[in-house]
Amino acid sequence: MLKTMTFQGLPGPQRGPGALDFPGSPLKFRTASEAESEASMSEASSEDLVPLPEAQVAQERGEEEASKKKKKPKGLANMFGIFSKGKKKSQSGSAEPAGKPEAKPGPGGRLPTVEELKADLERGRLEAAGPLMQLERDLQAAAAAGGASAEELVRRQSKVEALYVLLRDQVLGPLRRPLEAEPERLRQALAVLAEQEREDRRVAAAGPGASALAATRPRHWLQLWQRAVAQAAEERLGRPAAAAEGLSEAERTFLGMGRTMKEDLEAVVQRLKPLFPAEFGVVATYAESYHAQFAAQIAAMAQFELCQRDTYLLLLWVQNLYPNDIINSSKLAGELQGVNLGSLLPPKQIRLLEATFLYNEVASVKELMTRALDLESQRWAQDVAPQRLNGHCHSELAIDIIQIISQGQVKAESITLDLGKQIKHMLLAELAAFLRSYQRAFDDFLERCKQLRNYRANVMANINNCLSFRISMEKWQAPQDPLSPLNELKSHGFDTLLQGLFWDLKPLFKRLTQTRWAASAQTLEEVASTVEARLPEFSELHECFREELMELVHLHLVKEYIVRLSKRRLVLKTAEQQQQLAGQVLDNANLIQHFCTQNGSPATWLQHALPTLAEIIRLQDPSAIKIEVATYATWYPDFSKGHLSAILAIKGNLSSSEVKSIRSILDIHTGAQESSKSLFSLIKLG
Repeated sequence: MLKTMTFQGLPGPQRGPGALDFPGSPLKFRTASEAESEASMSEASSEDLVPLPEAQVAQERGEEEASKKKKKPKGLANMFGIFSKGKKKSQSGSAEPAGKPEAKPGPGGRLPTVEELKADLERGRLEAAGPLMQLERDLQAAAAAGGASAEELVRRQSKVEALYVLLRDQVLGPLRRPLEAEPERLRQALAVLAEQEREDRRVAAAGPGASALAATRPRHWLQLWQRAVAQAAEERLGRPAAAAEGLSEAERTFLGMGRTMKEDLEAVVQRLKPLFPAEFGVVATYAESYHAQFAAQIAAMAQFELCQRDTYLLLLWVQNLYPNDIINSSKLAGELQGVNLGSLLPPKQIRLLEATFLYNEVASVKELMTRALDLESQRWAQDVAPQRLNGHCHSELAIDIIQIISQGQVKAESITLDLGKQIKHMLLAELAAFLRSYQRAFDDFLERCKQLRNYRANVMANINNCLSFRISMEKWQAPQDPLSPLNELKSHGFDTLLQGLFWDLKPLFKRLTQTRWAASAQTLEEVASTVEARLPEFSELHECFREELMELVHLHLVKEYIVRLSKRRLVLKTAEQQQQLAGQVLDNANLIQHFCTQNGSPATWLQHALPTLAEIIRLQDPSAIKIEVATYATWYPDFSKGHLSAILAIKGNLSSSEVKSIRSILDIHTGAQESSKSLFSLIKLG
């Protein structure tokens, strides 16, 4: 993931852990000054011990100065100065091969003298470590025996400690550049270091004893190595980030640290772990040092008042990229499994940063959505024609809003899935508020801009927007409440588009009450022709909305027919007349149903509206009429006694008691409502 990350539009989509697989330079550690390193290692030098007599001091100072002219020890900060591939000259400074050094035994198999050991160590012969340790033990034994003077013991110890300074540099030298040292030389140095650690433990276990000698154990060479690793981590991760176009300073810094840490730890695992003793925990030592430095950088950054982008970046690294793409990367996860590195920031601080991120992100989303709606409203008012996409009027508003919401969601999920869940509810609340603002802006447009040339095209474009919103909200599993503004917007848009058509149909329906009912078939054919001629005006709606619009036309035709039938004030006293009217109503019902269905109306719920009324008019038995009315009320729960009375008024041969009995059937609540859509509530009587 980090390899391709540009941090522009941070980040990409969601999110499984990626691979921090960066090409780059080999692992190299920069050095500190020789003076600093020498200060850190001077704890056991001969100058710290009890002064010698002046003659001996002058003699040994001469020896030391001569030795230093031959070779000046390097400071410990150089231990990890360079950590790269390839072979270079050994750090011992000796021209002799370091692979198989041979120590010169003293005459007769005795221990080498101080001068001989000094010469061996200056030539990089690590085999001198054994005799030197024996020399140290002999000195301790002599001190315990009490046969030598305090001055003599101190003089001898000064020489031993001076040799240990040389040995220390020879041992730690290869560890300064472990990937450059020859493997055999590195193994020898590690073996000596391990032996010194064992000697430290042995002396510590024996306890302090009364002696004229200064305490020199434990020497803590392993700790010196560990501190050097920590210094190397600080130097490596503290390097200035390379310039990169489009990235902020914080982004460059963390990207550079992430690359460096991952590459360095992989080099430790692949090349150093096989050479180091297991008890040294080389992988854990490096990982802990790099982790501590990374955490320090993060903590320092978190102390400042961060901008929105850097707050997100910080959380992204702490919660996702660092644990997933570095610590749990394919090459490091198994090696770091037992290393307890922990989080880069404490939980309380993470929660505060997350709260800040959520607040910033929601505010940003709200601002972006408001800006998008303002720009869209300006285009409506300026009579800018909407785009056409696949033959449909198209607006980018829905796409813009969906992208704004989605990007906020993806950003939160890229940090943690839990944060993604938290922001989802917040973003949906903001989306619901936006949709209410959208509806108000659209209603204002409908009212103010009727005379504009692209008025109807923009109305259809906004209706088409509802599809994109609806699909996205279903995908997000949003509650239905936020959809209500969209339903209102769509309804108002349909009313606007159909207003002209319904106005043209009004005089045609009036004919049903102004002429003989026998001419109703001819009138309805004219109605169908009028509708059919206007349907191409709606072709730039999406198909689903054309169907919804045709359902509204279907509802309007059925409703207007019932209105005219109820207002007929026609009283038919014979069964034959009623049957004749019922037949005409049934024929008209079939004409309306066939025409509307053929043109895409999905309103199957209207198929019983007129045929059942025709059946009520035809039937003569009050009990049979009651059954039809009861059934009718289950299909259309808003069918009231007033509507029933208007239909029964046509049947002039019913007595008032029979009418009352039939009406009473509507007092019974059947509980079965097959449709919740309104029909008769749209029909006003009187």
